This record gives sequence, structure tokens and C-alpha cells, in this order.
Amino acid sequence: MILKAPIRGLFCVHPNASDYFCGMSDQRFSYEQLTRFVQSVFEKIGCPVPDAQLATQALLSADLRGIDSHGVARLSGYVRLWEVGRVNARPNIRIIHETPSTAVVDGDGGLGLIVATRAMSIAIEKAKQVGTGWVSVQNSNHFGIAAFHAMQAMEQDMIGWAMTNASPLVAPTFSKDRLLGTNPICVAAPAGEEPSFVADLATTTAANGKLEILQRKKQNTPTGWVQDAEGNSAHDPNILKQGGALLPLGGDREHGSHKGYALGAIVDLFSALLSGANYAPWVPPFPAYVPMPSEQPGKGIGHFLGAMRVDAFRPVEEYKKHMDHWIRGFRNAAPIDPSQPVIIPGDPEREAELERKAYGIPLMESVVNDLSQLAHQLGVNPL
Repeated sequence: MILKAPIRGLFCVHPNASDYFCGMSDQRFSYEQLTRFVQSVFEKIGCPVPDAQLATQALLSADLRGIDSHGVARLSGYVRLWEVGRVNARPNIRIIHETPSTAVVDGDGGLGLIVATRAMSIAIEKAKQVGTGWVSVQNSNHFGIAAFHAMQAMEQDMIGWAMTNASPLVAPTFSKDRLLGTNPICVAAPAGEEPSFVADLATTTAANGKLEILQRKKQNTPTGWVQDAEGNSAHDPNILKQGGALLPLGGDREHGSHKGYALGAIVDLFSALLSGANYAPWVPPFPAYVPMPSEQPGKGIGHFLGAMRVDAFRPVEEYKKHMDHWIRGFRNAAPIDPSQPVIIPGDPEREAELERKAYGIPLMESVVNDLSQLAHQLGVNPL
């Protein structure tokens, strides 16, 4: 069933999407319809039913929250990684080192969607026992959106942290070489009467998935997103295939790219240097057709998950009262433009989720076609 949305101008509400990432021609599908399809794909490649359900929930959380670059548009990419033997559909996820508050987890080459979720569960259990829990992960794969994992902690009145390193597509400030990934960071903090605070951001000006969307829509990138192979500013969303690079948050030195570079490096430190995963230019690429680095100093991709029990610092109700007060202070801030009030991190994604649960998830024609080909290839029921 394809759903039609009410007339609201463009179909998407996520601010990072804007006119670049969605349009009136997108088809809408119900969350339940996409759930059945995605789960059938994960089961077809060998995931046990509980794992397939978990991976589906993690993947579709991106589509629900308006992060279209990290949802079903990436499903065929996971399948291709499985086809070339870089994803283990039945991993033995295990703790290889731990203390009362920390652990290192080996993901056994599993889907990062599953490995990171299990790692966060370990962090939460440790936080229940000693106040905080911190888990660094090795030997994993792409884990979807960081917010899905960080938000698990909020259900237990905890603050959640999630970060991961990624394919080396980012040039550090002053360099032409690609040495870091988009390396996202998410912090999710519960509130009381107000909606939760969820800051989920790449440490680059834009995530690679945004380039992929622009490629499908045949549109250029804004200034400050990418550079060419010689380090010059570029606007071609295909520039990475020509030796170019994504830029750290800030775009250039004058606008603070050294800060984005530092944040991306911090993610690498926590995700890989602590866990024994690969780091910097040796992180395995997401596209299955890209050759693996000849040197592998670690194992797979690395993640870092954390959970902090609020009552390890102050009473929960007292904290929530002040969190609500803090949030309302920002909501009441005088806007520059009255039509655009100040928002709290997580607001746009929360609004997108409400709208998409009610009216369906929009998919571009190119994504629908890709999923149809995947269904034919694997012999599962199409959308």
C-alpha cells in the first residue's frame, strides 16, 4: 500500500533535508509495510528472527526520524557486504574484557545495527549496577543512526552516548588525504514534561549519505561540504569517486573545520583505539565494491556506547524538573525570524516520526527501484 500525505508543501520536515532531500513526487509506504519487507530481507541473508527484527527496527528508525540517508536506502548495501563475506549474519557477540563499569565487545563481524544495540544493553546493565557503563566495540559494521542506540538509555532514566568511526572519506584540516570517517556523535538525555534532548550529528559538515541523496536527485552540494582531489572547494556530489573528500564540520579553517576534525578524531579514539577496531584510513569501507585497506591494524569497524544513570548524580525528579526548565528557556528565546522559533536538538526528528507514522515514509523512486531489484534478487515479496 502506498500512502498519500496531506498537503503540507514538501513531504519532509527534517531541517537537514530541506529542498535537497525530498519532494512532491516521493512515494509513501507505511512503517508496517517496510518492516515486513526489511525483516524478510534480513532473514533471507541468514539472520535469526530476533536479530532480523532488531536490525529492522534499528534501520527503519532512521526513516521514521527523517534521516533518509541511513534507512532503507542502505539496505542493499548491507546485503552486498554479506554477499562478499564482510557481514556475519549469525555473529557470536561477546565481551572480551571488562571491569564493573566498562567492557570491550567483539561483534564477530555482525551487522552493526545488532552489535551496537547489544553493546548498549551491556552499558545499561553496568550503569544499573555502578552508576555508569561504557562499552567500546571492535569487529563490527555500519550501525545505522547513532540516536537509535543512545536513546535506549533514556528508557531507564539514563543519559545515552553513541558514536562510531566510519569509512575514511574525510580530509583533516589542511590535508588532501582522506583519513577519517564522518564519525557521528549522539547524546540522548531524558526530560520530564518536555520531549527528550537528542543531539545526533556527524562530525563533518554533511554525512556521506546526504551526497548519495543528491546524486539520486542530480543536484549539487552546497559550498563547504566537499573538496576535490587537490583540496579545492567543489560542488559535485560524485566528487568522492574522483578522489575528493568530505570536509570536517565547519568546512574550512576560517569557519572552524579544525574543531570538526578534532571531534572526528575523538570518535576514532573512543571507538577504535580503546577497542582494538580499525582506525583512521584503515577502517573498512561501506561500499562492498571498494577494496579493503591492505593494512588492518585492528578488527572491523569500532563503536563506543555509554549510559549514565541520572540518579548517580542527583535525584531523577529534581534533574527532570531542571531539564524541563532548561529546555523551556531555549524554546522561549527570542527568534530572529518569528516564523522560525528556536528548536531543541531532537525536535525535528520527533516531529518527522509523528508525521511519518501517521502518513507513511517517503521513498524516492530510485530507492523504490533499488528495493524492487533486491526483492527479485533474494526472492522475497516486493513492497
